[in-house]
Amino acid sequence: MKIDEALIRELLDAPSDDTVLALLEGRAQVVEQAALNSEQYHGAAVLISRAELVERLGTPSPAEEEVTRVSASLQDAVDKLGA
Repeated sequence: MKIDEALIRELLDAPSDDTVLALLEGRAQVVEQAALNSEQYHGAAVLISRAELVERLGTPSPAEEEVTRVSASLQDAVDKLGA
């Protein structure tokens, strides 16, 4: 699984702060928090929410270098989980 800049941008571009980056069956997906209650997302683990990401970056429109840095940091965290 690859947490890349495109996933981070997709999360940042989501209309709701309740949107999350979730891990499910070896894939990272951007989904609405409420969807995690459905059978389709049973067992998914939340990596970060849009609100947390914006807080971490300090802006909903970060520079590309910041997006790259965050995606690498999140990928490292996932790798350490063995997901």
